[in-house]
Amino acid sequence: MTTARDLAIVALGAAPDRPVERGDLSLVLAGAELFDLVEAGALVLDGEHIVPSAQAPTGDRLLDEAAGKLVRQEPYESVSDWLWRRGRDLSSTYIEDFERVGLTARPRGRHVPLRTSRSELVDSAARCHAEQRWTAGEPVLTALGAAAGLGDEPAPDTQALTDETTSTVLAAVGDAVMELEAVRRRREIEDAAFDNVWRGY
Repeated sequence: MTTARDLAIVALGAAPDRPVERGDLSLVLAGAELFDLVEAGALVLDGEHIVPSAQAPTGDRLLDEAAGKLVRQEPYESVSDWLWRRGRDLSSTYIEDFERVGLTARPRGRHVPLRTSRSELVDSAARCHAEQRWTAGEPVLTALGAAAGLGDEPAPDTQALTDETTSTVLAAVGDAVMELEAVRRRREIEDAAFDNVWRGY
């Protein structure tokens, strides 16, 4: 399993009353894929730019898909640009893939409304592995989870997160999530202003 898949599993297992914002999760998953691709030898970072290596199968369908979307011509893509481009609806892509491979299932029952039913994790070795990593406080996974808004996790071991690649990716992920939150707040204000105008205030 990859860090991205483990993170998606942990997010799906979050309490229903504390759901993770899908946009935030999508950005963070794109960051997690960068860590997985670095580990697979598919890329290196040159400052804030992603420099692809020779493409080779990673053994993971979504990670291979991510590797295939790397910009392979100079000027290479920045980490920030990658997060926004690759991260578009990425959480949905992972959820759909989990359903396809049987890691999740839709709730069954006569009284479960189709539109509100959400995929639920099934017991699996992949789920056990992801939860063990999360419980153990694996530094990169924990830091990514914190960026996605997964609460009550232990503080990351910052001594394990000092290498340049890790710092660069985590900083870009944090900035992207904050930018997305700012966009949400601005839209809420604009919507509220529109509603007030509509009502004659």
